[in-house]
Amino acid sequence: MSGRGVLFLVVGPSGAGKDTLIDGASLLLADELSIRFQRRVITRPADAGGEDHIACTLPEFEDAEMAGAFMLSWRAHGLGYGIQMEASEALASGTSVVINVSRTVIDGSRARFQPLRVVSIAAEPEMLRARLRARGRENLEVVEDRVRRAAAYSVEGPDVDLIVNDADIASGVARLVAVIRTSVAAHSASG
Repeated sequence: MSGRGVLFLVVGPSGAGKDTLIDGASLLLADELSIRFQRRVITRPADAGGEDHIACTLPEFEDAEMAGAFMLSWRAHGLGYGIQMEASEALASGTSVVINVSRTVIDGSRARFQPLRVVSIAAEPEMLRARLRARGRENLEVVEDRVRRAAAYSVEGPDVDLIVNDADIASGVARLVAVIRTSVAAHSASG
């Protein structure tokens, strides 16, 4: 392995299926040592449900942030999210890294990390609404607010791959795996 790995930033509105697709792709790519799926540090309890994350308190998160323990960090929905520096070290060693991030970190990441691909996961409003309701974490008013925000959600640029997650899980996972493999192969061929 030579050169830097590709940083994949997976973004999309709540209910688009990011966690499901990332989990599925990580299983299919588990034997590919040149690709790593990075767990996030989140200020929510480990048993809160949802993605497999590293739990911490807000004071612990803020201390880690001040100490430079994160290559990326942001706040969303009242929580702190961080990507540990080990992901940056993996990139430097030639390993490609896939992370679930907020779109608010895209521009700063583009300036700091190359090569980089943004994978934008989207779904139709009716599908988002159904998925958010099935999750049962938010009341109907919050669900409708999230659906409205998703309609205004747009990520653009020559480094963006759009995956419309509107079919079965296996199809969405296959699309994500194809984007990752194709980008890693193209980067390897150019380096």
